[in-house]
Amino acid sequence: MATPWQLRQAVRALRAGGVIAYPTETVFGLGCDPLDAHAVQRVLALKRRPLEKGLILIGADLPQLLPYIDVGNGALLDILAGTPQRPTTWICPARPDTPSWLRGRHPSIAVRVTGNPLTRQLCRRFGGALVSTSANPAARKPAHTALTVRHYFDEQLDYILNGHCDIHAKPSRIVDLISGGVLRD
Repeated sequence: MATPWQLRQAVRALRAGGVIAYPTETVFGLGCDPLDAHAVQRVLALKRRPLEKGLILIGADLPQLLPYIDVGNGALLDILAGTPQRPTTWICPARPDTPSWLRGRHPSIAVRVTGNPLTRQLCRRFGGALVSTSANPAARKPAHTALTVRHYFDEQLDYILNGHCDIHAKPSRIVDLISGGVLRD
């Protein structure tokens, strides 16, 4: 588990407009402050991911995600209920002021309340949601360790928060909040 000093370093990098890697439930993620357009562009460039695809945001809890989503109270209960045995990413209508660099070409945005204890701490200490996309260049396997992240990105990241992922867990389910359709199970 990361030390308080390591968490402070990760938060310091985020607040300075940096891009970091951190463990999520199943793989390492690349992340940044979602409201920092330059940092988001760096994430997209590192991933070789087109802007049009949009990104996932993670938070320690639902209130950290509310500034980005436009849903009613009943739908929020669905997000809170989640799937305890498995992380669930929700495709939600985006608020009108949600930046296009997060949504891509979509009127919606993907969000997840993270179940990883270290990542929850990171979001809490940062004070908000983070961009979360798997830490791998396009067409490469997602990284399950900090060593693999370093191999992929070497000195291009501002910080790597070491921690553990459950390499045997399935990737998060992706569910459209409005239709209830499961996009990935």
